[in-house]
Amino acid sequence: MSRRKVMSEELKTEIAKELGVYDTVATEGWGSVTSRDCGNIVKKAIEIAERNISKK
Repeated sequence: MSRRKVMSEELKTEIAKELGVYDTVATEGWGSVTSRDCGNIVKKAIEIAERNISKK
């Protein structure tokens, strides 16, 4: 099964830095980020997308 990229690496990295989990990503990779932190990253990405939509 192939995976679609929905969120760019740049956006994921930016949000991870903002939420303080980028050190884990940098040293151990995305697979070591907790489910809770991944959920927070997705939540933040949705907030950003909703803000961008409402600006249009």
